[in-house]
Amino acid sequence: MNRRVFLKCSVGSAALSAMTGCKTTTPQRANRSIQQNSSSTPSYLKGYESLYKVNPRQGALEWFKHAGYGLHIHYGLYSILGRGEWVLHREKIPLDKYDKLKDKFTAEEFDADFITDLALKAEMKYVNFTSRHCDSFCLFDSKATDFNSVRSPARRDLVGELAQQCQQKGLGLFLYYAYALDWRHPYFYPRRFSRVARPEYEQPEKRYLWRRDEDFQHYIDFVHIQIRELLTNYGPIAGIWLDPIVGYYARPDLFPVEQTYTMIRKIQPQTLISFKQGATGTEDFAAPERSKKNFAAEGIRRKFGTESAKIALRAWQKNKDKHNEICETLQPKQWGYVQADDGKHHGPDKVMEMRAAAHAQKCNLLLNTGPLADGFIHTGDVKTLLEVGRRIRREG
Repeated sequence: MNRRVFLKCSVGSAALSAMTGCKTTTPQRANRSIQQNSSSTPSYLKGYESLYKVNPRQGALEWFKHAGYGLHIHYGLYSILGRGEWVLHREKIPLDKYDKLKDKFTAEEFDADFITDLALKAEMKYVNFTSRHCDSFCLFDSKATDFNSVRSPARRDLVGELAQQCQQKGLGLFLYYAYALDWRHPYFYPRRFSRVARPEYEQPEKRYLWRRDEDFQHYIDFVHIQIRELLTNYGPIAGIWLDPIVGYYARPDLFPVEQTYTMIRKIQPQTLISFKQGATGTEDFAAPERSKKNFAAEGIRRKFGTESAKIALRAWQKNKDKHNEICETLQPKQWGYVQADDGKHHGPDKVMEMRAAAHAQKCNLLLNTGPLADGFIHTGDVKTLLEVGRRIRREG
């Protein structure tokens, strides 16, 4: 019996068996292009049709205010190493060596059907998936780069598979996109502006070609091509979730943020925009980590200077009273899978505390799981999510 069948039939007990029917399944393949019918209301906005027809964005905001709870998923090449999503940067892995992980990426146990059923059983209303993290590996079919899952041994468009399942089941799909950091793109700005921009290699990386500020436009062009792809090829997208804000604060002058936001809203008016605690304050919601209290302009001033701190504070002042989102992890700290944390994941009691704390701050809870190298959802996380869902149905 393979692990997926074992998990479905045994680990989750009656609740998981009822959810899946204990059948052997093959991960769902999705069409590369999922066309959007602009005349119909997206399935996740059921109950908000009237408001959506008058004002799509307002309809989406009202839905988000009542959504309450979502599933965050950090998955990528870093999952193969099992040491977190920042492993390339933290361990100073040479790009040529890191790129070889693509040849090991099979995603053979990534099952969008199972993941979305799990989210529903957990009483979640949306899924937020890493379409591209800071290592620049894409989990969708992108014409801008061959560094993606379709051109790996997996030969799969994972964003497409999730989009298809979310549409069928009425879940909102948010797409995480590393807008403000890329350790691989040749024209991202250099380490001298920020330590997070590049790994601290002993020898210069020959692929890094940035020489002057004007070169950064090559990176922006790349980003805009990819965001257009995500908003064009996968049907209605509930939100574009930009990250990491520290990359923006180091050189805010390089990022045409409002141009990016305008492009998103023009292509899909209902698509909500978040960029952590905020870049301009025109985001639809903020999504600080762990707690709203974690925003600290003084810390930004120490890292990036007074002007960046002023920008951050202005944005947060505009965003802080919106209906926001707190993002948290089922692992003790990191977002991508960490093998050393097996047995230390948070259980149902802790998640219920997280939910209560987020809601007390007028926020949704976005709860993260880091799938294993093959895309299999961590067994402990599945059990926790199912139990939390059971308690929500029981307690209201």
